[in-house]
Amino acid sequence: MKKLYGYLAPEGLEETLAKELQEISYRYDRLFLSPQAPDQVHFAQNIWFEPAFEPISSISSGVKLLKSIQRNWALFPFQNVRRSKLIEEGLPPLSKKLQTFPSPLPNHPLGSFTLIDANTLLYSHKCSSLFPNGEISFQETKTPPSRAYLKLWEIFTLLQKMPQKNETCLEIGASPGSWTYVLAALKSKVYCIDKAPIVDSLLKLPNVHFQKGDAFSLKPENFPPIDWFFSDVICYPEKLYEFLTNWLPVCKNFVCTLKFQGTDHYHAIPLFKSIPGSHLYHLFNNKHELTWVKLDASIPDSHYL
Repeated sequence: MKKLYGYLAPEGLEETLAKELQEISYRYDRLFLSPQAPDQVHFAQNIWFEPAFEPISSISSGVKLLKSIQRNWALFPFQNVRRSKLIEEGLPPLSKKLQTFPSPLPNHPLGSFTLIDANTLLYSHKCSSLFPNGEISFQETKTPPSRAYLKLWEIFTLLQKMPQKNETCLEIGASPGSWTYVLAALKSKVYCIDKAPIVDSLLKLPNVHFQKGDAFSLKPENFPPIDWFFSDVICYPEKLYEFLTNWLPVCKNFVCTLKFQGTDHYHAIPLFKSIPGSHLYHLFNNKHELTWVKLDASIPDSHYL
């Protein structure tokens, strides 16, 4: 029998994930079981590495089974939701506190479970995310000009690495300034470029240097040594890849959003994966996007290889 993995689709991207999977053995709403290897799957919010089916005779037997394996479990509600929640209530509670930024990752493994019928438990003690169903929610702030800042908060939290004080960052496609806000708050020096301006409050910061213009005309020799390269710019992934080839030899750390329209341009994904040290993430705060990361350091274990 083929080994199966569980892939949980982000809400609204169920069919995107379904098209990415070459073979689907079972589907339970947003949860797909497939033999496809995790390094070939990108639009999953959480991966169940060792899914198992287990018959249970009662709610208490389901609780007993899960507690015998490990402490922490997150419920993915599918069917028999009331019965599922009674099992959840019998397990040690998970913290419902919103994440602050910055904060460390949870330090205990988190499994996932669901009921596919009244007496069959589907669970995996090992999952890719340390957050319930891959959903990471922060205590938000109204200061940034848009909610795009949450993507940086999320990736920095997952990586447990971010620009340090006085490191130099280059950000292309900066307007209206949400990523600039995050980078400036970390006390790094930020060079940000866009045809449209960023908000005035950021322009007044001494560590923010805004340049109006076409980001794709930039050349490394026009800047001091850059420690971090950032892009949330709206463009085809192939164009971003071509532009990055000039910066890969001179910069060590990259965080870039790959933006797709429908299924077009998915063929660019292997281009980014071919860059040594690359990792791809679908963040909870991404939509029809992926986040590409390349760091001059080891990256915490991830299902994106």
